[in-house]
Amino acid sequence: MDPLSLVVGAVLLTAGYVSGRLGGWRAARARARTPQMPLPMCTCGHPLSQHDPKEHTCHAEVPRDAFNWAGHRSGQTWVACRCRQYIGPRPIDEVFAPRLLPPE
Repeated sequence: MDPLSLVVGAVLLTAGYVSGRLGGWRAARARARTPQMPLPMCTCGHPLSQHDPKEHTCHAEVPRDAFNWAGHRSGQTWVACRCRQYIGPRPIDEVFAPRLLPPE
């Protein structure tokens, strides 16, 4: 191999690495500056989309510890959330204009 081509390859590799690192920092700073909209959460920790307004139930599942016959912990089982009503912030359209027609 020609020593000149090895030097040119090393310079190109270093330039690509440095530009990639600088570009990643700029993108991370831009993402940190944009505010994220918080999801409306209930006291059970699940969003509004998991709650049924008609039946007043939460459709999400939560992990519970499972125990074997000797009383030792043997993993987790998934059971339905016991939340009975959404107690989080209400969507803005329900505050100012209540729904006139049923959703069906």
